[in-house]
Amino acid sequence: MDFEIRADRHQKGRRLTRERAAYFRLMEQGYSSREACRIVGINLRTGKRWRNGWHAPPTGKPKPPIHVEASASGSSRYLQEKDRIHIADRLRENASIRQIATELDRSPSTISREVRRNGMPLRGDASCWVYRPHAAHRRAEQRRPRPKPGKIGQNSQLRDFIQDHLTLRWSPEQICHALRARFPDRPEMHVTHETIYQALYVQGRGELRRELTRALRTGRARRRPHRQSYKRQPRSIPNMVMISDRPAEAADRAVPGHWEGDLIIGKDHKSSIGTLVERATRYVLLVHLPAGHSAGNTRDALAETVKDLPPHLRKSLTWDQGSEMAAHQAFTIATDIPVYFCNPGSPWQRGSNENTNGLLRQYFPKGTDLSVHTRDHLDAVAAELNSRPRKTLGWETPAERLAKLLATAS
Repeated sequence: MDFEIRADRHQKGRRLTRERAAYFRLMEQGYSSREACRIVGINLRTGKRWRNGWHAPPTGKPKPPIHVEASASGSSRYLQEKDRIHIADRLRENASIRQIATELDRSPSTISREVRRNGMPLRGDASCWVYRPHAAHRRAEQRRPRPKPGKIGQNSQLRDFIQDHLTLRWSPEQICHALRARFPDRPEMHVTHETIYQALYVQGRGELRRELTRALRTGRARRRPHRQSYKRQPRSIPNMVMISDRPAEAADRAVPGHWEGDLIIGKDHKSSIGTLVERATRYVLLVHLPAGHSAGNTRDALAETVKDLPPHLRKSLTWDQGSEMAAHQAFTIATDIPVYFCNPGSPWQRGSNENTNGLLRQYFPKGTDLSVHTRDHLDAVAAELNSRPRKTLGWETPAERLAKLLATAS
């Protein structure tokens, strides 16, 4: 410290701003009030007034304390000052962390984290760690107030990276992985996907532009709980072969060529787009249905879409029990692809397709006319999805994974 004990401690008119800041800095480091006053060069009574305020000064208004002590009645979720005093006493007696945790009815990790966060190196011996309960309690109380500034709002480079990739319709989880891959040695550029969601959804933060919520899968401006699924009425399709009879190689996704299919429906159920997803690679094909999704139209459009696939990528197709697949036998004869049907109300049996349909709603929102989209536009959307990294593929893209499988097969 640059301070010395002043000969005239009661000298009037002298500003004590630096002395007061140094005094509280020493107190936060665990020094006693007497020792801090000695180092700074102030009277012990002055330090007491700085800490506790001065309710009846000779002149002027009462002065409030600099640090207001926390109320003794707090939530049992947090350690109280008496708990920290107990921790310090037992540490001096060489008690173990688990013994202290048992005595306080806390988790051992809570005690360990408290000592690590709020302890400090011993003065003059940095290799020795000491725990001062009153200083530790002040630190904990000062860290507790919320809300705290978010990581995204404090880093303009991180914020711009996230906003640019949200504009490209990347999911928050894909963005988080891309950040770790792009900046492996910069932890300030690493966030979790929940941090991104919080920056978008929590009011008052202003870390990300609110309109970017439209780039999320759901397009919602706020979260909402999952709704209970309704039960679909069973449909009668002749000569259905159920999913239980599908080859076992399709279930483990080890062999490519097994597809899942469905329709996404447009406004008033008058327009639709067919979706096909390969189970092993998540590769997407979109089926153009400009004339409607009757059984005949769906059969012909599916056959046209898969006609260019090599034989080893045409092993099976799994569909729900929609009436659009009533002509499944004619489709199988035309393409040599057997069709298997899911059980009623069991969308998880073709989960890859359900997930993909959710992604496609960013491009084809519900309640819109899907007949306006051309064949070329569908191909462009499929290409964009197939070039997007996927967590389930080890962050490879579906196109990359399919190319690897085709190279191995050849």
